[in-house]
Amino acid sequence: MTASPVPHVLVTGSTRGIGAAVVQALTARGARVVGHGRTAGDNIIAANLEQPAAPQALWDEALARLDGRIDVLINNAGVFEPIAVDAPLADWRAAWARTLQINLQASADLCRAAILHFRARDPSGGRIVNIASRAAYRGDSPAHWHYAASKAGMVGMTKSIARGYAAEQILAFAICPGFVMTGMAEDYLASRGGDKLLADIPLGRVAAPEEVAGAAAYLALDAPASMTGAVLDINGASFVR
Repeated sequence: MTASPVPHVLVTGSTRGIGAAVVQALTARGARVVGHGRTAGDNIIAANLEQPAAPQALWDEALARLDGRIDVLINNAGVFEPIAVDAPLADWRAAWARTLQINLQASADLCRAAILHFRARDPSGGRIVNIASRAAYRGDSPAHWHYAASKAGMVGMTKSIARGYAAEQILAFAICPGFVMTGMAEDYLASRGGDKLLADIPLGRVAAPEEVAGAAAYLALDAPASMTGAVLDINGASFVR
């Protein structure tokens, strides 16, 4: 019997928080992983996803490092930056453009590259896991319309990919975390009154990065094909669909 090949995975936004935990979970499972961040490092490709050409360049470099084969794309990179509704119009539009470019357009460009790659090789297909947010369904604060919109777009994109390419064994999944105890979440909890926010989570705590990473690794490596299009909530029952 021929052994299954070692999964080759590209994870964006992998230098801290959820992304770093995803890399650790996948590596522990024997996957070969290339990550992405703002600066280069061991198995980390530097790319500024605010630049329109960066996603394709990142994909091409990852493909070269992984010997011409990527089996799984995990889109985790994102920004969560406030902009007030009464900010100057130029600032408002710049904040929207930056958030949508990094959170949604760059993810879409990478999904496109992945689909074209999966189609061009043998019929084994491939998998895409998009890390979205509870905000895609529940919305977010008055200063984060653009963030919620970007994550809702990511969920819609995931479902469209799942429906459009399942027959080619190209599978797509999304994860919608609520608050996760990353550095960014800690700062936000402190700035918004941690006790009040925690009171809105029936579980009584925010998620750990390892909880999200475990779900991502499952979707990347184990989830049955019939689950394609699934969106998993990890929010301590703070939003139940």
